[in-house]
Amino acid sequence: MRIVFLGTAGSWPTKERSAAAIALDTEKELVLLDCGEGAQRQFFHSSASFMRVRRIFITHFHGDHFLGLPGLIQSMCLNNRTEPLDLYGPPDSKEMFERVLAMGYFTLRFPVHLHPLRPDESVELPGYTVRTAHADHTVPALAYRVEEGPKRGRFDVTKAHDLGIRGRDFARLEAGETIEIAGRTIRPEDVIGPQRLGLSVVYSGDGRPSETVLKLARGASALIHEATMGQDHEAEANAWGHSSARQAADIAREAEVGHLFLTHFSSRYKDAEPLAVEARDRFANTVAAKDFLEELLRQP
Repeated sequence: MRIVFLGTAGSWPTKERSAAAIALDTEKELVLLDCGEGAQRQFFHSSASFMRVRRIFITHFHGDHFLGLPGLIQSMCLNNRTEPLDLYGPPDSKEMFERVLAMGYFTLRFPVHLHPLRPDESVELPGYTVRTAHADHTVPALAYRVEEGPKRGRFDVTKAHDLGIRGRDFARLEAGETIEIAGRTIRPEDVIGPQRLGLSVVYSGDGRPSETVLKLARGASALIHEATMGQDHEAEANAWGHSSARQAADIAREAEVGHLFLTHFSSRYKDAEPLAVEARDRFANTVAAKDFLEELLRQP
């Protein structure tokens, strides 16, 4: 999986940061997590193409998380898109999406399917699953977990070579066939390890620290969690339905995730690195995301 941070600002964009938007390349599809204003322009400065976006998951309907949708969809039309687009969001999303699609004078040239979701739902998609959880914000909000299906085990290459396995025999074993070499029967499980869990990314959207997001994040390859303010403004952040960097790190540590990416920084922080330093006291593998940061997650 490849994560492309298109926008990492808090409630409004700054000179350094655009509004919330994250592209996630599952290899099968390009998924967009939130679509704040300016998202379509951010794509042009990244390695991702908005024309590859197959599905968009909106966490909630504060403007900095969805107001990029009208421009993005209309730009897709102007670029002659014909492939369907699926929009997912909280329980109130159908009416909101319909308003987005009715904005301005333009001709919708491709099918758009609307999918309101509830907490604790799962959506089975090509090669991956998306699970939802309640996010503790001031409006209806969801967190999402994007998870690949199980991966085949790894070849024990040394053992395979010792057994005389060469060339196309690898592909046959990988396909589940049993082969014969020098009178010896070799089964796939003789040289291929057990299935491995797929990669998984959890995106909290906006919200105070919550047990539901912690549960959703358990064992994830990466957690992308908002860190609107530092510990010195934690009470203020929580009052507005947000988290501090320290609180995000506590969730990452308890959930035992692989990586923590902080995002959604208040405009008071021109440089978010001090927030990452604060978080690393609790969870060492922490990065303060910035616009156009790209991270490739690899199978362990």
